[in-house]
Amino acid sequence: MSKNTLHFELTTPVEDERPVYLSGNFNAWLPDKENLRLNKIEDGKYMLKFPDNIKLPETFEYKYTKGGWNQVELDEFGNGTLNRVAKNKTGVYRDFVPHWRLDGENISENLMPEVRLISDEFEIPQLGKKRAVYILLPHNYETSTKKYPVIYLQDAQNLFGNGSDFGNWEIDKQLAVLAAREHGEVIVVAISHGGEERFQEYSPYNNPKLGKGQGRKYAQFLAKTLKPYVDKNFRTKPEREFTGIGGSSLGGLISIYAGLMFPESFSRLMIFSPSLWISPNIYFDAIDFLSHLPSRIYVYAGGKESTLMIPNVEKLKQTLERQGVKKTVINLSLEPEGKHNEIQWGKEFPKALEWLFY
Repeated sequence: MSKNTLHFELTTPVEDERPVYLSGNFNAWLPDKENLRLNKIEDGKYMLKFPDNIKLPETFEYKYTKGGWNQVELDEFGNGTLNRVAKNKTGVYRDFVPHWRLDGENISENLMPEVRLISDEFEIPQLGKKRAVYILLPHNYETSTKKYPVIYLQDAQNLFGNGSDFGNWEIDKQLAVLAAREHGEVIVVAISHGGEERFQEYSPYNNPKLGKGQGRKYAQFLAKTLKPYVDKNFRTKPEREFTGIGGSSLGGLISIYAGLMFPESFSRLMIFSPSLWISPNIYFDAIDFLSHLPSRIYVYAGGKESTLMIPNVEKLKQTLERQGVKKTVINLSLEPEGKHNEIQWGKEFPKALEWLFY
């Protein structure tokens, strides 16, 4: 390959019959010019030798399309991207596109999970209460005979559909984006919180200011009541290595606790912005409960949440690692500008799900 020519090499995990084009400020941003159509080398790999007769500006911007601006490249979350910016007019640009817009839509409706209400009054015998429980099934659940891994998430009100007043993780849309990369084949069980009773149900410990914690009983419900029901009534992979639990804030706290208390049930922990300040005893329980069984723990914290959030999760990671259990892998995702809200947790969800299960 001559060093005096410019080449573009593209890889993408989402393959279909649409051709791929290069567009930029060097061709008035026309999205489907044949002289800028990339050659398909093999599935997921494309290449273009930039035409010698097109003059490049000093700094040029570009994007990849599949034939129109309603077919443009998207990022790993299914969102639009900024223009790519470059200056070198020779050599090779190697780019990656994780997802593409389809007919103007960021996601394909055909890849959306099926949301079912298991019960709006699912019995929690350990607490003598009832809660709404939902299940999100992969888009191909009804047309396949596969068994799927499962993750149990807290705060169902904030996870999908229209969400709540606090926002929405939009995991239904995120699962569709992941499905386009064949990484969406996970069953999600979403348990609604108890409103004013949320603190007590999600806290494993008593708090002198906030009241008595009932988290131990709630964790028992997840492991001993809800999981057996889901495994019996849906095509799951029931083994611990295929089962996760997660949540944010107080939901993150109870998910850590449940994972440590019931390692025989949960081996994949998705922990976002956990409320560790409420329950300092969690550090001692991490020492007592840590199992020899292999686990994966994804912990997210944002620098704009509180002054203690990042130090607290770093302390948790250090506490777990000091036990010397080499089979437990911890991924600490720190975002200096990250905030304590559903939008942030929604952005983190697909990264965490892929790391935990793929």
